[in-house]
Amino acid sequence: MALPWKVIESVATPDGVLELRQRGERDFLIVIGTQVLMNSLANRSEVVLGQVGCARLQGCAGARVLVAGLGMGCTLRGVLDTLPADALVTVAELNPVVADWCRGPLAPLTGSAVTDPRVQLEIADVTELIRRAAKAGGAARFDAIVLDLYRGPHARTDSVRDPFYGSRAIEAQRAALAPGGTLAVWGENYDEGYVQRLRSAGFAVTTDRPGRGGLRHTVFLARLQPR
Repeated sequence: MALPWKVIESVATPDGVLELRQRGERDFLIVIGTQVLMNSLANRSEVVLGQVGCARLQGCAGARVLVAGLGMGCTLRGVLDTLPADALVTVAELNPVVADWCRGPLAPLTGSAVTDPRVQLEIADVTELIRRAAKAGGAARFDAIVLDLYRGPHARTDSVRDPFYGSRAIEAQRAALAPGGTLAVWGENYDEGYVQRLRSAGFAVTTDRPGRGGLRHTVFLARLQPR
């Protein structure tokens, strides 16, 4: 018989009540309203997202990576396990309580990834960090941007104005990437419209559905050509 879920903490947000729930030692959920955002026992696609998003940077000294959001830290763990020791990983997370959870009850799931010395946590909207890097250019740009947000691209995404997956956002992300940079994005399902927008912006795009059987999410991998 399954154990009942216990609410560890609840926080009001503009999108609804954000909760961390637990049953057993390593079984956690992050929920907002009635929507499950993350399940600690079903995180294969998040880990793979971090790994493939940074695969080209394994031997890149001083690699700079932007990750959003933090969630349970599974994507961040995949990123850190792939990058060299001198990398700098900026993590954008809107809700400071999520960072507290990753330092506290969720820390054993990822070896406390958020406290890794390579990590710089910003309580900020990732779109602002992307805009800042695009405007500054040069060394301020990222070698990879990894987006693991609780809603991925889908058929109803505004193709121009969506702040993460619309054509304007894609142009900003491209400008915030260094030559040869990678944009890696998590999605619930494959979305052809999003793939076409990425290609129209000059990215070479591949997709994957990690794992076998059951619910398998999509990893979008978009790469720029090096100069």
